[in-house]
Amino acid sequence: MKNKNSRLDSIKMIISSKEIGSQEELLQELAREGFQLTQATLSRDLKQLKVAKAASMNGNYVYVLPNNTMYKRMTDPQSATEMLRHNGFLSIEFSANIAVIKTRPGYANSLAYDIDSSNFHEIIGTIAGDDTIMLVLREGCSRTSVKHALEHVIPNINH
Repeated sequence: MKNKNSRLDSIKMIISSKEIGSQEELLQELAREGFQLTQATLSRDLKQLKVAKAASMNGNYVYVLPNNTMYKRMTDPQSATEMLRHNGFLSIEFSANIAVIKTRPGYANSLAYDIDSSNFHEIIGTIAGDDTIMLVLREGCSRTSVKHALEHVIPNINH
């Protein structure tokens, strides 16, 4: 019986290396790796890993890992530019004490999670959809200070 941590690692590697569209497919892949588990256990594992579904290049919805996990099974390392693209960030706009971040489809939730988890003084909270995040900014914080804080989560925010 393999332990939970190695099962979670296997789930991350499978999701990051293959297009998996259902829990049944993922259970089959895990069985090939030597894991026997129920759909309920898999569901709890996916929730713990904060796995989401997003549209792939061919339009199918597949499991994706949160953007801060960057857990890849690769033969050649990615360039820094390629890795920066993974957070899905497209743009940010401000209006009074609100900012709106646009992302590629499927990226907003994990990016908002990273922003909220960072507990930036400048940001009171976020609300995320599929490709849009609304940030409520603390009064008196400049747009520059907000962007500077967000650089920790979105390295390409000023590019």
